[in-house]
Amino acid sequence: MRTKTGPNGSADKHVKEIKRKTRRQFSAEEKIRIVLDGLWGERDCR
Repeated sequence: MRTKTGPNGSADKHVKEIKRKTRRQFSAEEKIRIVLDGLWGERDCR
């Protein structure tokens, strides 16, 4: 259960803002490589 600090839940807002700023960002090339790696991994399992 989440606990809120203050009347508007400012602690939750602060946590969400930190998560948004520290989120990983992938380039288009990295995204393609990740998808292809996943597809090749599925193919190897069969």
